[in-house]
Formats: sequence, structure tokens, C-alpha cells
Amino acid sequence: MNIALIPEEIVQTGESLIRFVEQEIVPIEAANKALLASDRTIYDERGRFTPEVEALKHKVRTKSAEAGFYTMFGPEELGGSGLGPLASVYLNWLLSMHCGPGRTLIHPVVIPSPFTNGLSPVLTFLDPSLRDIYLPQLGSGEKTLCFGLSEPDAGSDVFGMKTRAVKDGDHWVITGSKQWITNGPYADYAMIFAITDPDLVAQRKGGITGFFVETSWKGFEVVSTIPIMGQLGAEIGILSFDGLRVPDTHRLGEVNQGLKVAMRGVNTGRLGLSATCIGMARWALNQAVDYAKVRKTFGKPIADHQAVQILIADSAAEIYAAETMLVDCAMKLERGEKALAETSMVKLHCTDAANRVFDRCIQVHGGMGLTNELRLEAGYRFTRSMRIPDGTSEIQRRTIARDLLANGVHF
Repeated sequence: MNIALIPEEIVQTGESLIRFVEQEIVPIEAANKALLASDRTIYDERGRFTPEVEALKHKVRTKSAEAGFYTMFGPEELGGSGLGPLASVYLNWLLSMHCGPGRTLIHPVVIPSPFTNGLSPVLTFLDPSLRDIYLPQLGSGEKTLCFGLSEPDAGSDVFGMKTRAVKDGDHWVITGSKQWITNGPYADYAMIFAITDPDLVAQRKGGITGFFVETSWKGFEVVSTIPIMGQLGAEIGILSFDGLRVPDTHRLGEVNQGLKVAMRGVNTGRLGLSATCIGMARWALNQAVDYAKVRKTFGKPIADHQAVQILIADSAAEIYAAETMLVDCAMKLERGEKALAETSMVKLHCTDAANRVFDRCIQVHGGMGLTNELRLEAGYRFTRSMRIPDGTSEIQRRTIARDLLANGVHF
């Protein structure tokens, strides 16, 4: 990444972040190496983090909050530092490039996503009377959060949602389910979106409302986790609501305007996710370059073989293009420009490119690349999965095309 384009104060924050990880988190990882070494000790028989791992994640969250990193992207009005898109891109990229994949206590514990944990921008719609109750707990890392929008039949097409909320006096009664919810099995609080006007939903003109709920309330149930891509457990899960009563004071924003609420901070979130993928891809390329210089076949380093050079060169070109796109798009958002197509192009290219880079870097390592020891396979699984959340690659292509067809080629 061209560091010359990043403001000095953000670069200094990045240096502090890496020092924090090395001084505070790495020793915790080292002291718990046996626990964190395998899915068999990270997860229990239900596919959930074991109590020991959950305790470590809590410890890291609170340390990060004390150091000011956990809430640095939170809106200032909520008590966060209010760092913008450019900072999000650089710091997520830097953390991932330095730490690499497969670090249970790093991603996304030190820096939470805009929609899971910490001071989510969605919480700007929380009633001011409730902020003193909930925000300190979320900002300190003591309590955690999840974002419940997706359902079995409502992923990319949010209007396929079936969860309903019906007004009953001063409360709303929510019935339905949510699926693919990150941190859903562990969250203390949840931002849940439900249909409040079926007619508006049928017209695709709104009709969905957001609610802030405590997961301990009667009617809220965690059905299960959803293990994915070779893992024995997961951060994501399925939630069920059976007559969940929510006070109207806990509504997020205006009735039937929940999609506007849900989209708050989505651009910055997509850029942060993209930066994480490309940071990991650069980490993988560094591993491949170093390995190619020392691994020998046919009497010479594999770096001398043209086939290996092509794998390295193609990966470098994709990373360079991705990092350039990330910074350019982030700077547009910093200036207040819309950048709809650009954000989708970044999410599309970065997640796809990172997946290809990890595939090539595993190939450079040969059989060693398939082992758990080098963490390349963990990065491959992670980057492959990131082509789906926050809008699939196909949805990003649709968004790009529609924006260009409506507004012309403006990037």
C-alpha cells in the first residue's frame, strides 16, 4: 500500500496498534498455545467456543478497549474515536498483513466489524435514553453485539424476509428466525430487523423496522452454530424468536425505515473487510516469496523456475491493484462522495483476488501449503468465505452495472 497517501496520524495509530498486539496479545496467545492450536480445543461439542476461549476473547476485547483500538471506528456521538474510511482501510490492512490468518484472538476481536460488537454506527439510531445503559458495556468490550438481518430466504434479497414484528401496546412482538448471524451464538445484545408493514415490503418500498434487544429476554433463542469450511465450530449461528416482546423505546429509527438503519456504515464496513482480505493476501505473498528462495528442486531454488515466478508475479499484480483501489475509494468516501460502484468494485475485486492469491501461494509451497502449521489453508478458507457476506460477488456486479447504466461511467 502506498503509505505516502495515508495521513501521518493514521500511520502512527497503526504503529501503536502493532505494538499493542505484540506486547499484549501475542503473550496471551503464547501462554495458551495448546488451547488455541486446534479446533478440537477451541470449540465444544455444540460447535461453540469453549468457555476458556471465550474468556480469552473477553480479555483481548477489554484490553483493546482500554488501549482505544476497540472503539476507534465508532461514531464520536456514541463515544468512539470516529476514524473514517481511510483509517479503516489502512488499519485493517496493516493488522491482517502483520498477523496473517488463523489468529483466534486477533480477527475480529481487536478491531470489531461495524456490525458486530463495539460501537456500531447502527446504534446512532438507539433512543438517547438507552445509550447510558448499553453503550458503556459495548464500548468496553464487556458485552457483545450481533446484527440480525439475514434469513434462510433473505440474504441478498432482503425483501424475502419472513420475521414479523406486530405492535401490542407499548411493545412489539417479534416472531421468526435469523440465519448466518455473526456472533449470534454469543451476543448479549442484538439488532434485529423485522417486517412491520407487509404491503410496503411487497412493493419493495420499505416496511422493515429495526429493534435493539437483549438476548436474555424470553422468546429469544440461539438454535445452533453453523460450522463452515472445514471448521468444527463457528462464530455464526441461527437465531429464533417466539413471541419476543420488545419495548417500543428499543426501536432503532423510524417505523418501516429499517433498511436505512441497516445500511448505516455499510460502505466503510465493506472496505474494512476488503482491506482485511488484501492484508492477509500480502502476508501470504511474503510467505511464498521467502519460501521460494530457500526451497530447492532439481538443484536450484524454486524461485528460479518460471512457473513459480508466474504465480508470484500474478499475485503481486492483483495485490497492487487491490490496494490502489482501496485507497482511492476510501479517499472518495472521506470527501463525502457517493462511490457506490467503486465500493462494490473494491469488495468484488479484493475478495476474489485474495482468494486467488492464497490459492497460488499454497501452490508455491506445495505439500507444505496444505498443512495447518503454515496457516495458508486457514487464509484460503477465510478469503473464500468473504466472497459471500456483505453482498456476494454476484450482487456486487449487479450493483456496479446498475449504477453505471443509470449514471454513466463516472469513476
